[in-house]
Amino acid sequence: MRIKESINRRNVVFFLFFVLAFFMAYSPIKAIYTSSANSEYYSHIVLIPLVSLYLIFLNRKVIFSQLNYSFSAGIPTLLIGVLLYFAGRFLEVQLNENDFTSILALSAVMVVNGAFIFCFGFQAFKAALFPLFFLIFMCPIPSRIMEEFIYLLQVGSTEFANLLFLVTGVPFFREGFVFHFSGISTEVAKQCSGIRSALALFITALLAGHLFLNTWWKKVILVLCIFPIAMFKNGIRIVSLTLLGNYVDPRILQSSLHREGGIPFFIVALLLLAPILYFLRRSEKDKTRTKVQG
Repeated sequence: MRIKESINRRNVVFFLFFVLAFFMAYSPIKAIYTSSANSEYYSHIVLIPLVSLYLIFLNRKVIFSQLNYSFSAGIPTLLIGVLLYFAGRFLEVQLNENDFTSILALSAVMVVNGAFIFCFGFQAFKAALFPLFFLIFMCPIPSRIMEEFIYLLQVGSTEFANLLFLVTGVPFFREGFVFHFSGISTEVAKQCSGIRSALALFITALLAGHLFLNTWWKKVILVLCIFPIAMFKNGIRIVSLTLLGNYVDPRILQSSLHREGGIPFFIVALLLLAPILYFLRRSEKDKTRTKVQG
């Protein structure tokens, strides 16, 4: 009975801290989620806590097998989260919407992590490390880092598109990010970088690595493969739409297929990622089988 009361008490305390974290970040996250300028980058935010909860539920027997309060690690983490919150509020007028939301969302994540350590102990925290740190994807990427990431994708997508245009044998002339054809000119602008699908692929690769791979360096390989895959996928999209616009109908470049037709190409990226995951997972099974036979 006492054990059950203790667990219920821990759950209530953690829930109260969770509610606090929710209200700390709710308004700015809602604003950026509905913002026309940023919503396309962060449509995944609402799914992140659900995925984290599901991962904790899957491994709940291991995570909650040994419970104890951890004041020495939990309280400092909670304080860091609270200090981040007030720092964000203090700097609100100096920050753009994206960076302001990033700080407040990070403060909420720190409060949730601190509350988890405080209520359930450091051993449980270690067992739940991935789903708890996965919450970091609720935080918008700081503007400066986002700009550099978009530029990297823009450059890579342009180079892959250039290579694919050469393979097709279509005559064209290139000037930086602009491709000139007989009927039209196409620019690989920042909006064409594929940042939204790249973020989705990155998160997908992290989840797949966590669920299906055991070796840390193989998880890293899987995640790193996302970058060339995202650029190649985007190059295919640029080439397909450009050729359709040049040889079929120029209006295609202004159609919904151009603005919102990323799902088929995202599926292409997943199909490219699947064999990499398969061979990495198979190599682990082969190694385990060899050890057993030895």
